[in-house]
Amino acid sequence: MTHAPAPSGTRTRWRNWAGNQRATVEVVHPASAAEVADLLVTAAAAGRRVRPIGSGHSFSAIGRPEDLQLACGRLDAIGQVTPDGQVTVGAGTTLHRINAELLRSGWSLTNLGDIDRQAIAGALATGTHGTGARFGGLATQVRALELVTAAGEVLRCDADTHPDVFSAARVGLGALGVVTAVTLQAVPAFALRAVEGPGTLTAAIEGFEELMTSTDHVEFYWFPHTDATLLKCNTRVPLDQGLAPLPRWRAVWDDEILANGAFAGVVATGRRVPALIPPLARMSAKSLGTRSWTDHAHRVFVSRRRVRFLEMEYAVPRAEAPAVLAELRRVHEAGDWRAAFPVEVRLAAADDAPLSTASARDTAYIAAHVPAGTEPGSWFAALEAITGEVGGRPHWGKLHGLAAGALRARYPRFDEFVAVRDRLDPTGVLGNAYLDRVLGPVGSTGS
Repeated sequence: MTHAPAPSGTRTRWRNWAGNQRATVEVVHPASAAEVADLLVTAAAAGRRVRPIGSGHSFSAIGRPEDLQLACGRLDAIGQVTPDGQVTVGAGTTLHRINAELLRSGWSLTNLGDIDRQAIAGALATGTHGTGARFGGLATQVRALELVTAAGEVLRCDADTHPDVFSAARVGLGALGVVTAVTLQAVPAFALRAVEGPGTLTAAIEGFEELMTSTDHVEFYWFPHTDATLLKCNTRVPLDQGLAPLPRWRAVWDDEILANGAFAGVVATGRRVPALIPPLARMSAKSLGTRSWTDHAHRVFVSRRRVRFLEMEYAVPRAEAPAVLAELRRVHEAGDWRAAFPVEVRLAAADDAPLSTASARDTAYIAAHVPAGTEPGSWFAALEAITGEVGGRPHWGKLHGLAAGALRARYPRFDEFVAVRDRLDPTGVLGNAYLDRVLGPVGSTGS
């Protein structure tokens, strides 16, 4: 019989990537579903709470442990890609490793977010997405899951086997069980032709639908204190058309020296002298240039993020995005704001996962950021209030102030998810304060 590594009694300090979530907990590192099952059964019998964690990239307290942390890093096996493009990977496998392994076999994930350091299970649990009017988030690429319940049962779920669990667990918040393996549907490897350049928020608001559907994957960044945007338009192209990646010197200059090094200097200066943030933002906006290149898809989707920050992101009905952006600009201009980071705008197609932020509606995502170690204050509060007027749904892994009562009104299938949670974890072994807030305590009405 396989036994999970026993908690040592030694407590370890943990912090997330941004440093705003911290805890001192015991940590275990199971290497199989059987070890996870043994651990959960033992914890439940002792009345302990267990929280699984991947890479710790969430800004919200969704992954914050209160007693025992289950680290997924040893659950990192990658299987062979099947002839129809499916691959099964361990829960702790990082997206950047999955991308590299798939490419070696001639496959790609069809869409990605702009960070690839997350473990696959954590990325799914929080509803990670990329951009593209015709493309869903990461959950839409899942074809099966292996999930260990609080009772130690190992469920292998897909659309036909335990379909209610499969449906909910694609964006499961880590509340239904510990995901130990994921089967993803890949597509034949492809390239992206990237075109980046300056634009304006005025033009983006006035021609939002046309702009955001002009190529396969469109996003833009608005620089507060200006009307300037950085527009990114990516078009899917076959690999046999050839690659034309950025020269090494240009990639280093643009992405390391300017996007990370110089921007870090702007952020640091703004923190020391907030009054300089508006002129620095105008200076940054004027420095935007145009560039284009073609490379393997995951190398274009993903950006390096070396300047640490806190983020709030709300998903709104796509048709409401222009009005939300116009109102966000209005309150920004009317207030005494000091926003050093740009506001990011993306799209996603509707999907059918109960707690996906794009569940049953085509979606626009609007994200605000502040430097790590600072208080978001009224800037995040303004975004939350404006998006709330149109039924905005917060990204589960990013900062927000909503609780179960408000979230129930924004998710038609909220109670369906909570019912699955209550059935699979009736004593709240996998809970924490965040889940108690956003879902309601186990067995409650969730209000």
